Amino acid sequence: MGIETTLANRKGKEFCELPKVTNSNSKARKGRRRQKKMSPVQKLFETCKEVFASGGTGIVPPSQDIQRIRSVLVVCSSRWSALSSQEQRTLIFVHRMGIFCLPPSGVIPLHNHPGMTVFSKLLFGTMHIKSYDWVADVPHNTSTNVDSSTDTIPDVRLAKVKVDSDFTAPCNTSILYPADGGNMHCFTAVTACAVLDVLGPPYSDPDGRHCTYYHAFPFSDFSVDGVTVPEEEKESYAWLQEREILLEDLPVGGAPYTGPKIVES
Repeated sequence: MGIETTLANRKGKEFCELPKVTNSNSKARKGRRRQKKMSPVQKLFETCKEVFASGGTGIVPPSQDIQRIRSVLVVCSSRWSALSSQEQRTLIFVHRMGIFCLPPSGVIPLHNHPGMTVFSKLLFGTMHIKSYDWVADVPHNTSTNVDSSTDTIPDVRLAKVKVDSDFTAPCNTSILYPADGGNMHCFTAVTACAVLDVLGPPYSDPDGRHCTYYHAFPFSDFSVDGVTVPEEEKESYAWLQEREILLEDLPVGGAPYTGPKIVES
């Protein structure tokens, strides 16, 4: 979701540090028992590990692997919904999987997922999602005309609205691709709700996968030379401007993971 790094700095001690268990290949029966009793959460973890093992920035998993994760999420989400029914903004983050719990009117600000494929599964409640994709053939503004009352010319980039709707659980898993599907999105809780996110690959500053937050401005607020859209389509476009995120903009506290143990082999 783009909040992992910020929250880790604020609430690092509150996140669950899961013990690593060495998998012994010398006891086949133990391995068979573990496979037989594998929890849905463990299955999700191992499926993601397999799917994204050779993936990097901008690499989209094949369609069959996309379906594998979606199928596991359907089972897993019913188990995790009970863990996240908290009337506060809370993040439960386990490996590359995160649960965001929001109270009514709670907001996760507009942010991106650079070069990443993201699966979002609403666990309970109703949430409004607004998402955007960049308009690829329009560059950053180079000659922006602004109202005379504006002293500065903002660095904005054109994006198109992909989704602008309410979703109520249970509903289908949303998938965000690196360049399609609504890679930049904002969550607003209509009721108390929670969403499970799976990120592949995860955020990583050294690898250029840094989370960026944005302000969104109506298309009519600015004009860029050579950029026009039909009048009836203007509401489907917006100018996005990078913004600094403040701690008060992210009133999300970490919570310990109390679900089934996840074994990392």
